[in-house]
Amino acid sequence: MDIKYNFIGNLIRAGGDAKTVKGNDDGFLTAIMYMTPWRSFGVNLCPSAELAGCIVGCLNTAGRGVMNSVQKGRARKTEWYVKHRSSFMAQLFKDLTRFETYCAKRDLKPCVRLNGTSDIRFETILIDDKSIFDHFPAIQFYDYTKIANRKCDHIANYDLTFSYSEANPAYAKQVNIALERGLNIAVVFRDKDQIPETFLGLPVINGDKNDMRFQDPKQSVVALYAKGKARKDTSGFVIDGLRENETSENLLKMLAELNEFKIAA
Repeated sequence: MDIKYNFIGNLIRAGGDAKTVKGNDDGFLTAIMYMTPWRSFGVNLCPSAELAGCIVGCLNTAGRGVMNSVQKGRARKTEWYVKHRSSFMAQLFKDLTRFETYCAKRDLKPCVRLNGTSDIRFETILIDDKSIFDHFPAIQFYDYTKIANRKCDHIANYDLTFSYSEANPAYAKQVNIALERGLNIAVVFRDKDQIPETFLGLPVINGDKNDMRFQDPKQSVVALYAKGKARKDTSGFVIDGLRENETSENLLKMLAELNEFKIAA
């Protein structure tokens, strides 16, 4: 019989996401913090969203995200973060402490995604001269990001997967930086039955099997399937199952337009 877990904090929640619960069988429990993405309350919490063309296809509208009550809750957290940062971080500290205890009592490994629908550099926000990751070394943090040069390599318990897009030639610069740094690349495909075996010269793995991105083999492309409004996206954020050489050519063309970077074909 499957055991169901349900942790509800003021800012983070675990047990209500159909994808993250797939990690429960392996002894993991993931809590996620969702806020209002892109531009809210005068601050852009997902600074590369427009460049990557993922505003329409954002997971903010997938699943329970279509509910007004959910959107209001995310807006409340966003406003709290923007207008009362110290109080927000203090509450996050309390939530993480409670979640860590919750998992310990159930012999589970706690995992947290702070950027469920945002792309905040939490590594730069310090509490008593330490990042939130340093305060909770027993928690495995992980996120998707569209900021390829985030300075997180030294953080042992924080794993980042870079989000791919062909929506804008300028974003190709970020893609190239991510590839050079050896980050895994998440690619959203429109059709789960047309996923290539390789992409950008890297092996493709099934990213919808579970959400445990920190367990993925390095130097991999993580295939995700378009959900919600993303199914109809035509910006270049969602990929139509192109052949490896065709997709590489698209990226090469974007990089050539920038006239700054080059990826070997």
